[in-house]
Amino acid sequence: MITIEGMFKTRIGSVIRGWTDKITEINRKYATPRIRMSRGVKVVLLFLRLYLIFLVLLLGYKFWTIL
Repeated sequence: MITIEGMFKTRIGSVIRGWTDKITEINRKYATPRIRMSRGVKVVLLFLRLYLIFLVLLLGYKFWTIL
């Protein structure tokens, strides 16, 4: 006998499965980069990444000192 809970579980399960399939497809498509980066670009991206980490740490420190 079909119950309301069973119908919802089936429906929600198919929706979530569809989302995860889409995410897996997107991850597979963009797994390998298609552009080449020069050494300068890699250095600048590394600098920006370190700068972002520094800003997050500074924000955390400021939050901690305010408490």
